[in-house]
Amino acid sequence: MSPRRSRPRRSEQPEPRSGGFSGLGWALGQTDSYGGEDWQVRPVAGDSGKSYRCPGCDQEIPPGVGHLVVWPLTSVSGTAGVDDRRHWHRACWNARERRSAAVQRGRNAPRY
Repeated sequence: MSPRRSRPRRSEQPEPRSGGFSGLGWALGQTDSYGGEDWQVRPVAGDSGKSYRCPGCDQEIPPGVGHLVVWPLTSVSGTAGVDDRRHWHRACWNARERRSAAVQRGRNAPRY
């Protein structure tokens, strides 16, 4: 029989990473930079009953799946509006700097 593994003391446990999606601070969103712009990032539960198209992977985000709503803090018109919001998978937003555009639509396919 092997000896029982002891758990690390609370003071020895690593601190949670900052910038995660847990805690009350994320309920209000945070600011992140991407492509030389500042973006407002807010997690949503996905309970609106709609499906969305993720710009990172060009795949559908089905209803009921938690994801991120992201919009620029400023837009071309000077104000960030509803038309500028994009719905991203969490993993796609986190990997946005490592990926290239993944548009796999045909030439005449509709944009979502």
